[in-house]
Amino acid sequence: MFDIKKYQGIFPAFYACYEDDGSVSPARTRALAKYLLDKGVKGLYVGGSSGECIYQGVEERKTILENVMAEVGGKMTIIAHVACNNTADSQELARHAESLGVDAIASIPPIYFHLPPYGIAQYWNDISAAAPNTDFIIYNIPQLAGVALSIPLLQEMKKNPRVIGVKNSSMPTQDIQMWKDEGGPDFVVMNGPDEQFISGLAMGATGGIGGTYAVMPELFQKVYNLYQAGEMKLAAEIQNEICRIIYKMCSARGNLYAVMKAILKKHGMDIGSVRKPLPALVDSDLAVVDEASAMIDAAIAKYC
Repeated sequence: MFDIKKYQGIFPAFYACYEDDGSVSPARTRALAKYLLDKGVKGLYVGGSSGECIYQGVEERKTILENVMAEVGGKMTIIAHVACNNTADSQELARHAESLGVDAIASIPPIYFHLPPYGIAQYWNDISAAAPNTDFIIYNIPQLAGVALSIPLLQEMKKNPRVIGVKNSSMPTQDIQMWKDEGGPDFVVMNGPDEQFISGLAMGATGGIGGTYAVMPELFQKVYNLYQAGEMKLAAEIQNEICRIIYKMCSARGNLYAVMKAILKKHGMDIGSVRKPLPALVDSDLAVVDEASAMIDAAIAKYC
């Protein structure tokens, strides 16, 4: 029986860490993992969208997870996203993740070809079968994957005893309520869209997995703790400031992850840039980086 408490709280979606030549950096991967451990977050979500997984090979993804686990494994909850564009590679990453002792694996549905629900279920169950002793979390992100989780598909997946939850990155918070209602009180549902974190909690989310958490974990943890304490007005105030910070970061020409990596660099955490075809920063983006970084610092000073 899994422990739902392992999946409560703040889980930064782990960023891809590269050397200056663009290759995966074991040293920078370990440094970022320790940095986030020291921030006191509950766990990490490794190898997902924020990890630029679709632009990496299987061996690169193994290297990243190996170094995360070597640095923080056993010290925090680790969820490894293992989906690839074919079942065999996904199963290989699932077996590898289980061998390292991760707490859970996760997977988006197959992308590009829109498979019928029974095809998606087969894909997920095949991946889960490759890591039969590890919790499995469905990753619902229809705006990017092109297909959405449904109640009938969730009901089918619940026949697999390893399926313990959903990482929900669809925009309607109503979806969180539906998955939680279908799954029951011990079913894990993690809020995905960072801009609606507090709303996701209100609809029943266990915690959050977010792409912007790593640049401002203090703020998300404060919102989570205030929500748990029933201090909704202040929690909402901080959530609104988080949204303003995200809007500022998204105003750059370069990719959001390039902006956030530049912000981390300003705070002494150099993990490289993004991998093409994601656009890197241009000179005009530096002002956005400075403004967003200052907004983060000011919010942390004010609220934390």
